[in-house]
Amino acid sequence: MSSVEIGIVSIAAILILIQSGMHVAIALSFVSFVGVWMVRDRFEIAGALLSNAALESVARYSFGVIPLFVLMGVLVGVSGLGRDVFEVAGQVFRRFRGGLGIATVFANAIFAAVNGTSVASASVFTKVAVPELIRQGYSRQFSVGVVAGSSVLGMLIPPSLLLILFGIIAEVSIGDLFTAGIGPGILLAALFCLLIAGLARFAPGFTGTPQDSDMPLMSTMVMLQKASPIALLILLVLGGIYGGFFTPTEAGAVGALGALVIAVAKGRLGLRALGGILIETGQVTASITFLLIAAHMYSRLLALTGLPGEMVELLQHYDLSALSILVLYLLAIILLGTILDSASILLILVPLVLPIAIALDLNLVWFGILTIVAVEVGLLTPPLGMACFVIRSNLDDPSITLGDIFTGAMPFALAMLALIVLLMVLPVIALFLV
Repeated sequence: MSSVEIGIVSIAAILILIQSGMHVAIALSFVSFVGVWMVRDRFEIAGALLSNAALESVARYSFGVIPLFVLMGVLVGVSGLGRDVFEVAGQVFRRFRGGLGIATVFANAIFAAVNGTSVASASVFTKVAVPELIRQGYSRQFSVGVVAGSSVLGMLIPPSLLLILFGIIAEVSIGDLFTAGIGPGILLAALFCLLIAGLARFAPGFTGTPQDSDMPLMSTMVMLQKASPIALLILLVLGGIYGGFFTPTEAGAVGALGALVIAVAKGRLGLRALGGILIETGQVTASITFLLIAAHMYSRLLALTGLPGEMVELLQHYDLSALSILVLYLLAIILLGTILDSASILLILVPLVLPIAIALDLNLVWFGILTIVAVEVGLLTPPLGMACFVIRSNLDDPSITLGDIFTGAMPFALAMLALIVLLMVLPVIALFLV
């Protein structure tokens, strides 16, 4: 078996092992070790090469950004800032058609700026927004769909753990990726709001027929009190990064400290809760660390097999345009999103396709944003839409099925496809701030 054939077989083996239930990091590590062993025909070389890859993958300053932003996100969740921003948004948009749905999108967008993960957003707003949406008269499908759709903003609006993961794998500036995520993130939130307004106007059978909001009116002072902590935290973290005061890693530390102060000030954090938060942060960080180590092992295997180089030559032989190759890549991501989680897709495809993107002279920051948006579509598509499963597991209403959630999320997945098209036609949407 040639080296290139070993590389092709390794991809198939990884997909089979993951689908059989093996953890993605274990599957990547195991296949990478066996593949290097087969290519070099020596057990010792495989062990030494992959152990070096493991050390290099985490022995870097930029890796410190992950546990810090994870800690900040967990503290923000404990502080109840998600509920506060939803209540304020509900007041602001109460007179709009579909106003509570728009408020859910707005609250998710704000929450994403201090959280960084779609899973956390989906979990928080399932408990906060879905019961209120249903109580106000929105349909069950729309209520869970708007939470599922808007939760993906957490993967695009900085600070995003997926952007950090892409930056580490592709060795692209995390600060540039954060900056590039602002425009598409705001545009996607705007598309969602327009979609909700359109559905409420032209498809009331889907959205339901809510009555005038009966949420208690808040004074301006109460709204400011509820909104100011999260606004200050966003200003501290993102303002520090874009103002040149902090690196992303330093901003993570400052943000975690700010979130800790807010949690203590709101009386939401005791010693027992703090211990649980630190354990959760450690568990998430350890899981991501293992994934990064496995991804670097897999990258070493691909480099040894020469498969990426062969793919570049094959594409040059067929004289495919950069646009055609990009469309095929994005389609592969979306299809894999129906069976794999977001991190798995990044870890498998990015090391394989990155040499092609470099050969085509694509802007890697723009390429990264396109990749993340395409990966996010998989969070909403069956059979393995992660955001939809998180919502189902957090629902207290047994009458809402997983099928209802997928159906409700479908219009938002289509809006994300529209954003992909816009980003391909107008890269400036992502790059104008970089």
